Amino acid sequence: MIPNRTRAATAAALLALTAPLLASCGAADDPAPAATEEAAAADAVQLHDGWAKAGEGMTGVFGTIENTGDAPLVLESASSDAAGVVELHETSTSGGNATMSEIEGGFEIPAGGSLELSPGGDHIMLMEMPEPLLAGDEVRLTLHFGDGSTAEVGVLVKDFAGAQENYENLEGGDDSSGDGEHSEHGDHSEHGDEHAGH
Repeated sequence: MIPNRTRAATAAALLALTAPLLASCGAADDPAPAATEEAAAADAVQLHDGWAKAGEGMTGVFGTIENTGDAPLVLESASSDAAGVVELHETSTSGGNATMSEIEGGFEIPAGGSLELSPGGDHIMLMEMPEPLLAGDEVRLTLHFGDGSTAEVGVLVKDFAGAQENYENLEGGDDSSGDGEHSEHGDHSEHGDEHAGH
């Protein structure tokens, strides 16, 4: 018969050996709070009716970005393998002319709200595209939010002639200003030079 003292010592030794293992398993199973919050924020983002205009050089991405979460999100930037430069553009009106320019600080999407991206309005701009986008193609984008979260989305490329949308790369056109401007995604005669500094 094993003395009670020996049994107690053996049990204590086994407990000492298994405790670190149990602790390490628990640590591995529990994700870091920050990572969990970022994942939750990304899961709250949904893109509805996303599409991009067929074209070359530069084009726009449109659709409705919905925030189904209970906290506001700020869309700070976007990236895509389909473009060397991706910018967030807003529309402002001055003197009756609508001007497109890169927004400062990004787009805020309220909790339970949405962000409308539309031709002639706010949009995501794909620039310096190495290959033209053809109708039927799919473009993948990564949306980057202010809380560090990201969301992967895909949009369909389609032909669009509404509002005389024009996303030509003006490097090969008449760009007398020499500052890399591009048109206001519409009629050049109506809106003139915009996007100074791009």
